[in-house]
Amino acid sequence: MEALVTGASGLIGTEICRKYLSAGFKVYGLDKTAGKLKDPNYSFIKCNLAQESSIRRSVKSIKSLNVVVCTAAEMDISFKPFKNMTVKDWNLGLAVNLSSIFILGKLLFPLLKSSRGSFVSIASTRHLMSEPGGFAYSASKGGIIALTHAMAMTWGPEVRVNCISPGWIVSPDEKRKPKDHKQHPVGRIGYPTDISEMTFYLTSAKAGFITGQDFIVDGGMTRKMIYE
Repeated sequence: MEALVTGASGLIGTEICRKYLSAGFKVYGLDKTAGKLKDPNYSFIKCNLAQESSIRRSVKSIKSLNVVVCTAAEMDISFKPFKNMTVKDWNLGLAVNLSSIFILGKLLFPLLKSSRGSFVSIASTRHLMSEPGGFAYSASKGGIIALTHAMAMTWGPEVRVNCISPGWIVSPDEKRKPKDHKQHPVGRIGYPTDISEMTFYLTSAKAGFITGQDFIVDGGMTRKMIYE
């Protein structure tokens, strides 16, 4: 069994890689820089997900796949003040966060079709709500939701396609104030394992009747009515 994960050096991406490695998968991790993950079955592939040519080179040698998980997101420009955000910033955010998913889908669909595999993208609850700013981030994450059901309807029944919208996710080692946890209806902030477990489930045979869906994993925050 083989899986490809983009944004593999990030907080969520690394944990997703670990989950598939622990299940016996060979994992290909795509990102701009290598992370700390070391495993005999892990292959890091340097890739600029803003460039189609780089994506093509990165996956050219991969001959079989059962799972693709897209977690990559351009964070450096995502929350610039509106007056400082340029069209170049906007295009970069959409290229990494959204267009790379479409490009990978075009390139890897034949492999997933052959294995009757599964494709999962990581969106965000920011497609439902926003703080000031975050234009490219929120717009691209909303685009992932629509792209997910378009891919699912196009690729079915051979390939299932779903996405996950995480809420506030932090490292288990990160110290947060008690109020940060208590504001969540479940009583705590989310951790990368909350997303990796959902991802693994959605790509497993147990989720064989699920496709075209967005799963919100946010501790209930988007259901919480808040008035100042």
